[in-house]
Amino acid sequence: MSLRVLVGVKRVIDYAVKVRVKPDKTGVVTDGVKHSMNPFDEIAIEEAVRMKEKNIVKEIIAVSCGPQQCQETIRTALAMGADRGIHVEVAGKEYEAMQPFHVSKILAKLAQEEKVDIVLVGKQAIDDDCNQTGQMTAALLDWSQACFASKVEKTDGELTVTREIDGGLEVIKVKLPAVITSDLRLNEPRYATLPNIMKAKKKPMAKKTAADLGVDLTPRHEVLSVEDPPVREAGIKVETVEDLVGKLKQSGVI
Repeated sequence: MSLRVLVGVKRVIDYAVKVRVKPDKTGVVTDGVKHSMNPFDEIAIEEAVRMKEKNIVKEIIAVSCGPQQCQETIRTALAMGADRGIHVEVAGKEYEAMQPFHVSKILAKLAQEEKVDIVLVGKQAIDDDCNQTGQMTAALLDWSQACFASKVEKTDGELTVTREIDGGLEVIKVKLPAVITSDLRLNEPRYATLPNIMKAKKKPMAKKTAADLGVDLTPRHEVLSVEDPPVREAGIKVETVEDLVGKLKQSGVI
């Protein structure tokens, strides 16, 4: 049985960029800042491509929600091996207020429309670190879910997933259809080669809006303020172990 996979790819500020908070504290500065595909979503695309190379998957659909520039992110996914893309255009104030719940509803609707067997997303995005989209998508679809996957194997009509938990590793079996979220150690994404980048320009990319999918983008919560983390205070040196223990007792640590 060959499967169809929908992979979410989010456009985020590049991991190497130092993020700056806006003077009015409403968010972070994005204008003129380098963006790239969320690293965990790169891992998700890579896993889908590897599954296709093993003849487990027959089609990979990459989807991204956001402004026009998200098409570059989708093209990167296509260059890595996805077959076609879907750009759900969301811009301006709507995009700034967009939340994981909205993305989950969009992914769930697309999963149903495209009749996919697996929704594969990164476990979290490095801009908001929410770690919510995969779980909520599974809930909306009422599908099996396997979060924080570090290994995925196909067996008869189901997937065996090794997932990373606080205490180590957990191996579970999930029936298809299913939602999987990728962890850091699932794989190492390939670089898109120049020939594949050129081929990606000819691969189909559909454009939709949230309204086309019947998704209301009204915010469910309001961001009151975005703050820089507090500056770390200088430490002190102690001469002996006894002094250290004394300081720790004074501070309430022990």
